[in-house]
Amino acid sequence: MDDLRYPVGRFDHDAPITADMRGPAVETIAALPRRMRAAVAGLSDAQLDTPYRDGGWTVRQVVHHVPDSHVNAYIRLKLALTEDVPTVKPYDEDAWSKLADARMPIEPSLKLLDGVHERWVTLLRALRPEDWQRQFHHPEYTQGPRTIDWLAQSYAWHSRHHLAHITSLLDRRGWAKP
Repeated sequence: MDDLRYPVGRFDHDAPITADMRGPAVETIAALPRRMRAAVAGLSDAQLDTPYRDGGWTVRQVVHHVPDSHVNAYIRLKLALTEDVPTVKPYDEDAWSKLADARMPIEPSLKLLDGVHERWVTLLRALRPEDWQRQFHHPEYTQGPRTIDWLAQSYAWHSRHHLAHITSLLDRRGWAKP
């Protein structure tokens, strides 16, 4: 792994998306809370406070970031389903990672991840084929509106990406569970 920032590779924002890709993306999103809990189970505070790479976030910050990000994605999905090409609000994830709640124990964020994923996945599994093409505008993407299809692919990648930050650190440090 040459670039520890992208242990599963970079997300291709412009890759074609097919209907066959939806189910695997939803299942990746559905599995994340269980997989995240398994990855961090039994880690000490010292391990949680270890950056996954030089200059990177700590494991604790990654665990807190994921539900922050996924709550935003869930809200963006609901906006796209209920409004005509809404503009969603970006947020400064690095600034959020420095707030006091990013230094607290991880269990509240794991619970938040459980809850938001249960609701998010329920909604994703209920989408009709035409719903996947509903759009929203994200100001950081100047190429035009994004679809719910894109959102699901992006957050399936995001789930794998941050989980791999943790699991690759565990492997490199010899902290991985057998």
